[in-house]
Amino acid sequence: MRESSFKVPDLKSGSEHVNEIIIKRSRFITTLGHTRGMEECKDFIARVSSRYSDANHNCFAFNGDKPGSTAVCGCSDDGEPHGTAGQPMLNVVLHCGVGELTAVVTRYFGGILLGIGGLVKAYQDSVKEALATLPVCERVIPAFLKLSFEHRHVTVFMRLLNELKGEVVNSAFDEKAHYEVMLPEGAVTAFTGRFTETVRGQLTLERVRK
Repeated sequence: MRESSFKVPDLKSGSEHVNEIIIKRSRFITTLGHTRGMEECKDFIARVSSRYSDANHNCFAFNGDKPGSTAVCGCSDDGEPHGTAGQPMLNVVLHCGVGELTAVVTRYFGGILLGIGGLVKAYQDSVKEALATLPVCERVIPAFLKLSFEHRHVTVFMRLLNELKGEVVNSAFDEKAHYEVMLPEGAVTAFTGRFTETVRGQLTLERVRK
């Protein structure tokens, strides 16, 4: 069965989750956002970086897709030694089990050098601590189907659709009943298998988009 949902930050559009830690007098301010797709990730990074434009560094890592996906991801050290901030942060973001997530870690230098290992740990710990208190929720992965079948099966169809947490998007009726429905991705196999058995194969079914 395909995955039907995944965790995302439970944050409304424009809202943020912020956490700050002090390491050897340097301030590390982590700002997390719920960002879906490349444009939302970029906009979030720009907004946070602009707010802290006086900081020494605004390092970031983002994943605009499902947890662990590298289809829409990226990172930046923003002036820190190469590989000491962005990539360590991205490793945390990609493996935290939360998707559609952008993290910006703002650093105000406190005058004490941390060294390569110290910087890697500081940026990773900053993201980890912020994630520990981040509210999350489930985002259902939708699948869309078009179906046509005899009118006498409508009652069974609606009962099965409700049972599997689907909903009607469009409907039309002529000599047959025509529906476009949305279902959780993980419920598609069960729905199509059970309904096909009910109508004994007298069904036109098409997957139209994700």
